[in-house]
Amino acid sequence: MLNEIKDKNKNKTGKLFVISGPSGAGKGTLREKALNDIKNLVYSISCTTRKPREGEVDGVQYRFITREKFKDDIEKNLFLEYAHVHSDFYGTLKADVMNELKAGNDVLLEIDVQGALQVREQIPEAVLIFIAPPSMKELEKRLRNRHTESEEALKIRLNNAAKELELKNKYDFIVINDDLERAAAELRDLIKNKK
Repeated sequence: MLNEIKDKNKNKTGKLFVISGPSGAGKGTLREKALNDIKNLVYSISCTTRKPREGEVDGVQYRFITREKFKDDIEKNLFLEYAHVHSDFYGTLKADVMNELKAGNDVLLEIDVQGALQVREQIPEAVLIFIAPPSMKELEKRLRNRHTESEEALKIRLNNAAKELELKNKYDFIVINDDLERAAAELRDLIKNKK
């Protein structure tokens, strides 16, 4: 199938889009809507050392790997970007992204702020889009409604969210997820107009 795509798009290289934002801002939901709405947009699955949440499947939401494997891949320079976030490692494999771009597909990454800024250094033409909550109060409400974190973990996420929000102006675009359908349409239009 990759050869069919390559033949169709011989001279076209894909574009890289990166979405980031605090945990609970709605990145995953907006990502899914964009992938459903935009032809030739593929999602690059990140690696992580964290344990899967209920319902998550290895190779679908993330590649769940050990710390040892992750550190070995760092040593081998296999990551386009990686970061230590919320006491776990997250990273995007270079080969995954480059293969899709060379095949003419546009690639969407959903990664943290540290990783996005690393991507900007390596691929300056990447389009960085920050997904922001309407307020910190709303973000806390969303995180609490997930029921996936302890009170201590929740405080860490909120503290990290405040730090991430300070970096939003380093992005090309900011989408405020105050209304899911409106934010999804805005994200879709940004991606389509930058292709």
